[in-house]
Amino acid sequence: MKPFATLLRATLLCVFASSAIAAERGAETNLPLPRFVSLKASEGNVRRGPSLTHRIDWVFKRRDMPLEITAEHGHWRRVRDRDGAGGWVHYSLLSGTRYVLIEQDMLALYQRADPDTPVMARLELGVIARLGKCGPNWCKLTSAGYKGWAPKTSLWGVRPEELRE
Repeated sequence: MKPFATLLRATLLCVFASSAIAAERGAETNLPLPRFVSLKASEGNVRRGPSLTHRIDWVFKRRDMPLEITAEHGHWRRVRDRDGAGGWVHYSLLSGTRYVLIEQDMLALYQRADPDTPVMARLELGVIARLGKCGPNWCKLTSAGYKGWAPKTSLWGVRPEELRE
């Protein structure tokens, strides 16, 4: 009897683990949730619910603004911005191209992922920069024609554990 109980327990653990993994994937896209995207359009209506019949609560007005998708329903994605404000946006207004928001005023972009290398530019608080490669602690950014590396802790739109090639 004891081996059967062990097998049953292991099976139940696998079922629960599979359910947890499935819960971390979007029902429509099977992509991870939450995940970061950007606003493709220069304006995007943010609605109270996932349809055109729902009221528009506000309008995002910054093209390339990083947003975090937290849920999916049909062609709609529930998103939130850096301040936690969010709602439902039609998927056609979103892009998988990654951008980040600079969270430190006059953030230095270094030549390499090393603070002892030359500073290529400085970015003001709130600037949106295109996200490139990311290591454990640094990400390569492009903004206004400048390229360089910045500490991941000074960026919103990339997870602390995220690695990118």
